[in-house]
Amino acid sequence: MPKDLLEGKTVLIVDDERDILETLEDLLSMCKVVKASTFEEAKLALESQALDIAVLDIMGVDGYKLLDIARAKKVIPVMLTAHALSPEHTIISYKRGAALYVPKDKIVNIAEYLSDVLQAVKAGKSTWWRWLDKFETYYNKKFEANWKNKEEEFWRSLPYV
Repeated sequence: MPKDLLEGKTVLIVDDERDILETLEDLLSMCKVVKASTFEEAKLALESQALDIAVLDIMGVDGYKLLDIARAKKVIPVMLTAHALSPEHTIISYKRGAALYVPKDKIVNIAEYLSDVLQAVKAGKSTWWRWLDKFETYYNKKFEANWKNKEEEFWRSLPYV
């Protein structure tokens, strides 16, 4: 994916774990990175800085409230989580307007995922257009075999490549 879409973008990364912030900063070296380790720091950044994307943890920093703030400020919100990793939280994130939901286990590919989101925005597509392609196999291994059956209509309606 064209990671050059990320060149020059300002990305807020929010997580209460310092090692995750450092990892994200390294992985997003082509961007201007703004780090926040608390809800308050993230809220201030969202309200006072020009940002393109916000990568938000859910637990520990009240990521869903930050998602709402990001959307109100027209900042593209991407959820990145470990503790709230579930098909249910994936659906909640989608319905609340997250541009994408990424398991922390897949953090090494964050630049690719953010590029996918920017590519979709540029093309006027759903930012979830590659979600099943990128994460369905992972979810198949992580959750019970019938994880999609509980919300079958939702998963069927999700945009696909």
